[in-house]
Amino acid sequence: MPSVELIPVIDLMGGAVVHARRGAREAYRPIETPLSASAAPLDVADGLLALGAFRTLYIADLDAIAGKSGHDAVLGRLAARHPGLGLWVDAGEATPAALSRRVANGPGRPVVGSESLAGRAEAEAALAGGAGLLSLDYGAEGPRGPAELHADAGLWPQAVIVMTLARVGAGQGPDIERLSGVLARAQGRRVYAAGGVRGADDLHRLADLGVAGVLLASALHDGRLSRADIAAFMG
Repeated sequence: MPSVELIPVIDLMGGAVVHARRGAREAYRPIETPLSASAAPLDVADGLLALGAFRTLYIADLDAIAGKSGHDAVLGRLAARHPGLGLWVDAGEATPAALSRRVANGPGRPVVGSESLAGRAEAEAALAGGAGLLSLDYGAEGPRGPAELHADAGLWPQAVIVMTLARVGAGQGPDIERLSGVLARAQGRRVYAAGGVRGADDLHRLADLGVAGVLLASALHDGRLSRADIAAFMG
């Protein structure tokens, strides 16, 4: 079985970790999970990281994405608490200046969400340096952000996340058709799947498909992925 990186996800809103479901952010509420006694970000992160030897944690700063004050202070404390952990941070940063600040000062490596980009020119400027990852975001209505960015693989950096928001927390399984289409055009880029994973069977399907990694939340919190499952897929 090919090795696939498993990456836990934390969604931050109002100082707490929230339960993401189908991308309907106005309905998100603080998470209730057996992995943590509270929805405090550091507590939830500790619970997730106790499940396996994860190398990376994905952070969606939903307040920052919405243009509000973000959670960089929390992320700084998280980075200090887990110094060997890589942080991928989507904070809605879409300008070269903002991305450069994230790269230079942290915390974390920036994720450029397609939903945060206004057009092709903005996408080209944001991704030109190659320091950030690209999240190709898909809602129930279809692709979010510039259509050219979704269509033209030449604009993509070396790491691309296929973020199917409509399947996040929905238990419907990964979007295999969309992932297959992106992989067919990726030309050797690393492609990460996000949204819909229900358990080990879905991870097997994604591994066979050729993804480099999988972003996970619900399947970790509700125990559908065991410590043994995690260890097997992490290689």
